[in-house]
Amino acid sequence: MSYGMSVARYENAGAVYPEPERRGTQHATPPRTQERTQTSRADVCAEADALLALAREAGMLVTLDGQIGREKYQSVAGSVASLQRFAAALRDMFGEQAAA
Repeated sequence: MSYGMSVARYENAGAVYPEPERRGTQHATPPRTQERTQTSRADVCAEADALLALAREAGMLVTLDGQIGREKYQSVAGSVASLQRFAAALRDMFGEQAAA
């Protein structure tokens, strides 16, 4: 099964948004089980928490803007210097992972 992208134009907003277009009747991959979805959600949450901790350590402000169900909406703000520290810490982290 192949997937293509079609583009829908919304004249009121003047924006262009991609919309998925399905061809065929079979799913390309088997449907996700609940266990697989929960594992990947946990991985994503752990990764996001690690990035936010790294941002805090670099001196950036992390605020919780809101939460709907399990979904958290957070903002990160800081100076250019704190952004540079965050980028350096991220670079170091990826360098350690590549060496391992």
